[in-house]
Amino acid sequence: MPHPAAAHLRFIPREIDDKEIARHVKFDPDSGQILVLDQRMLLIHGFTLAALRRELMERLGGESTRELFTRLGYQQGAEDARRLHAAEGGQMERTLAYGPRLREMEGFVRNQAVDRVQFNQETGDFWSDYYWESSWEAEIHRAQFGISGAPACWMMVGYATGFTTALMGRPILWREVECVAMGHARCRVVGQPLEECEDAESHLSFLQVEHFISTPRRRSAKPVSSAAQKEAPQQLPDLIGASHSFNEVAYLIKRVAPTDATVLLTGESGVGKERFSKALHALGPRAENPFISINCAAIPQELVEAELFGVEKGAFTGATASRPGRFERASGGTLFLDEISSLPLHAQGKLLRVIQEGELERVGDTQVRRIDVRIIAATNRDLRSEVEAGRFREDLFFRLNVFPVKIPPLRERREDIPLLVDTFVKRYSARFGKTIAGLTQSAGEKLWAYHWPGNIRELENIIERAVILAENNGSIDVEHLFSGGEQVPETAPLSSSSIHSPAGIAPPQAGIEASFSVRQAIERILDGNMSLEEIESLTIAEALRRTDGNLSAAARLLKLRRGQLQYRVDKRAGEV
Repeated sequence: MPHPAAAHLRFIPREIDDKEIARHVKFDPDSGQILVLDQRMLLIHGFTLAALRRELMERLGGESTRELFTRLGYQQGAEDARRLHAAEGGQMERTLAYGPRLREMEGFVRNQAVDRVQFNQETGDFWSDYYWESSWEAEIHRAQFGISGAPACWMMVGYATGFTTALMGRPILWREVECVAMGHARCRVVGQPLEECEDAESHLSFLQVEHFISTPRRRSAKPVSSAAQKEAPQQLPDLIGASHSFNEVAYLIKRVAPTDATVLLTGESGVGKERFSKALHALGPRAENPFISINCAAIPQELVEAELFGVEKGAFTGATASRPGRFERASGGTLFLDEISSLPLHAQGKLLRVIQEGELERVGDTQVRRIDVRIIAATNRDLRSEVEAGRFREDLFFRLNVFPVKIPPLRERREDIPLLVDTFVKRYSARFGKTIAGLTQSAGEKLWAYHWPGNIRELENIIERAVILAENNGSIDVEHLFSGGEQVPETAPLSSSSIHSPAGIAPPQAGIEASFSVRQAIERILDGNMSLEEIESLTIAEALRRTDGNLSAAARLLKLRRGQLQYRVDKRAGEV
């Protein structure tokens, strides 16, 4: 089944050097660790994983188990792709060639290409057709349940989808068209962009960790008119992601949504706190009642009480009519207090009383009004630090901190970037009446390498700008993305060490010109005929000296995880 546009696609090489791949695999029995691409691996018995799979099937059902295993595979594939791409110096052909071989070494399947992988880095086009032989998943499924009516290589499909999606910077969907579990002689899979899959939606449910999480969609054949949009019922806000950290937030939202508990959403600006607050409201028992939002940072201090609690006519100059505040307007529903840390102290005290007593008085009035609202508060500051600094009331903090949910910044969920980019490109292509072919490889790598201080809001704005600047029927390139003064790293591929950094991101090191003082230090070290092991030992010793032996602090200095540093310290201690 050759790709119809194969003429302009490139091919990966057939020849694979196992010695090159073996460089990324390290066995260290003395430390009890196996590392592949600097990730810790576990060698477990296949029959125990098969037993777990069967138990999940019996407890959760086949569909939920399929989604779970496919999602696990997706996360593994996305992580392997980025690490392997960085280790291979950003060479797409080598990464695409070595990825399937890496999975073979892990014992999952034997890959045999029906036709070589075809891709175009500039347009995002992709096509692949593989036989999967000796598939562990298919064989164990058939042994346990007999002939199945549906494919069973769930984790492998997820892995292939995550691997190629991370590399191509757009959703690449793999579908199993033949499977040993269904009675076929061998399994067969086809991988292609989401836009080219007619039945894509039926294969993307694994990305939907909860029912309120959105999945990438194919571009509509016909644009939706503004009138139809207005008539459409209000839907849940788009919440898109497949990363572990994103899914953790989704699980918490699911747990707390059916209750009336006060929720405190924390996280940097632009991570999507208001979207999660709307999802909380829509999933809860108050969904049919009002959702009222107020940005506390945008209210002048002298008007805070009037905005929150309402005002009676004549209460102050300019109060020409009585009007309810946000609490009254939200009665029976949900009140979202964004940037709660910006409230002045005098308003914090009155807010606390209203939350505790469930009643309020309008400014200039003596009538007590009962209110019934669910409070969702949000802040981009550390409220505990604000309490210690005397800028936030401790009693109000404890009242709001009933169910805290921390939303991760975009740099800590980078595997979600291709899914978000795909969504935003579709959204703004439809709005501006343009057709965008995809992203170039350079653009995708820069998006991955960028620090994202403005998080998802910044990503959406950058994609909107890029869609405007890109040529119709063309691709988005780097100059379309970062034309607003953003400080973009000089090199795009992210090094494996930066993935491990405590903050979740470190500037890529390869290819950056060292400063004069750094070059001098390197020259002195080399002139001293010191080995890399000696240099590493001295560096670790100095980091520990500076931090008084604190391993966690030393690890942060060295841009390592604590466990990585502990391993190096223990290894050197064993060599003495």
